[in-house]
Formats: sequence, structure tokens, C-alpha cells
Amino acid sequence: MTTSGLIVMLLSVGTVTSLFGWCIYKVLTTPNETEKVHGVDLHTPDMDAES
Repeated sequence: MTTSGLIVMLLSVGTVTSLFGWCIYKVLTTPNETEKVHGVDLHTPDMDAES
């Protein structure tokens, strides 16, 4: 592998690893996120016929 290929590979792997680490950090450290999570209650016309 050439030197330039090694540099590009290391930059690519480092960027993806850094982004993954930042995402994990944000998920684990953001407070009160469970209060903003809402379920989806699907109500379709065929559900009316069943009840």
C-alpha cells in the first residue's frame, strides 16, 4: 500500500470511528430524552369494524 493510500484509509477509519463515538456519547448523556419519546397509535378503518 502506498503512503497516500494509508493516509486516506486512516483518515476514513478515524472519521467514522469519531462520528460513532460522538453519537454514542450524545445518546448516553442527553438528559430527559425519555420524556420526548411518543408511541404511535395507529387507528385504521378496519379496526372499527373489528370492535
